[in-house]
Amino acid sequence: MGVGRRERGFSALPALLLPIFLAVSLGRHPGVSGLNFTSYSEVSTLRLERINRHLEKINKPAVMTIESPDGDTIDCVHKRKQPALDHPLLKNHKIQRVPSEMPKVRMVKEDGRRDNRSGNEAASGAWQMWHRNGTRCPKGTVPIRRSTVHDVLRAKSLFHFGKKQRRVLPLTSRTDAPDVVSGNGHEHAIAYTGASQEMYGARATMNVWDPSIQVVNEFSLSQIWILSGSFDGSDLNSIEAGWQVSPELYGDSRPRLFTYWTNLIMLEKKKRSKGLIVFGPVRQTDSYQATGCYNLLCSGFVQTNSKIAIGAAISPVSSYAGNQYDISVLIWKDPKIGNWWMSFGDNTLVGYWPAEIFTHLADHATMVEWGGEVVNTRASGAHTSTQMGSGHFPDEGFAKASYFRNLEIVDADNSLSSVQDISTLAENTNCYNIKSAYNNQWGTYFYYGGPGNNPQCP
Repeated sequence: MGVGRRERGFSALPALLLPIFLAVSLGRHPGVSGLNFTSYSEVSTLRLERINRHLEKINKPAVMTIESPDGDTIDCVHKRKQPALDHPLLKNHKIQRVPSEMPKVRMVKEDGRRDNRSGNEAASGAWQMWHRNGTRCPKGTVPIRRSTVHDVLRAKSLFHFGKKQRRVLPLTSRTDAPDVVSGNGHEHAIAYTGASQEMYGARATMNVWDPSIQVVNEFSLSQIWILSGSFDGSDLNSIEAGWQVSPELYGDSRPRLFTYWTNLIMLEKKKRSKGLIVFGPVRQTDSYQATGCYNLLCSGFVQTNSKIAIGAAISPVSSYAGNQYDISVLIWKDPKIGNWWMSFGDNTLVGYWPAEIFTHLADHATMVEWGGEVVNTRASGAHTSTQMGSGHFPDEGFAKASYFRNLEIVDADNSLSSVQDISTLAENTNCYNIKSAYNNQWGTYFYYGGPGNNPQCP
């Protein structure tokens, strides 16, 4: 632990030693019990050179470095040097320090009591492990989790590093739940609203668990989706945030605060001007196919907070029949500037997605979703045992099942209001399920999740 000088990857190692060194070191991944990481018998020097060039682009020079007790390295990077500003559309971007206004929020006393019927208490204030040694990034910098060669090699390829799998056609012909997809193993238990109204943000509070993951390339997450565009997958913008467990992305099984977005790519297109062929940038959304990424692994999201590291581990976490730890996430569109802001906890600003990087979301969202998602690779020929949420079905209720509470949306007047009419969907209720309700304290809420593989989910 502590503060130290930054060292860049494996650049100090002789090139000929790199394949041998990695073959040995990649077998060690602390904190991932029961998961079988691939042992790389040989990694070519050319591939390593490409990986290191990419890491040089996303791992910006650090003003200060903090070693987290969970093994993460947090680099404190000057806010004007962060990866977001590498985006072609943000070359002359002036960082917005604060939003023009916060959504009008109904104040709710956070006294620890989460369910009047339960008789239990839930502790608020889940936080990040890198804070434990008391060190913080200095003013004017932002904390960024450093990516390593190991992180990239766990991905299918350098192109796939930090990206979601390609979207495919919807599970059914229903267009009112566009993020539910089939054919790539993603399964959901979600609540959603939209299709008939314009929305400018959403908020919810979710408790944090550490679900078990069966194989390295599966994940389990709980999040908010902000969506707009063509729901057939051809042109969909998304903003997503919550917590996830992803051994492939992070190298361990800890729950982590994360963001994701479907960004714009810049294509060079030939066009004629006065008889000459010239090249110019063309904006295009990727619908999860080419661009967009987790956290700060590509340019786009502008971080403004010096105390929260996106992608860092959350601790403590909820326990079965014990204390419940939850986090609140609010995403909304600045009514004057147009950027999409994210706040965490008690309105702590994290940063924003600039309006310039979107097409449809440059205006408003047409759908919001809340809930859980897992990847089911059927690695053993049966349904995965990767858990969603707590790993228990929603029928078990408070302190046993995972929950989202106080579901709210932001309207055109920049006001937060409780969601009154939601639909729910789970592809396979024997594996993962969802049940919604309403009360005065939690507003609209739901329990969700499940164990995956079981006698009713073979």
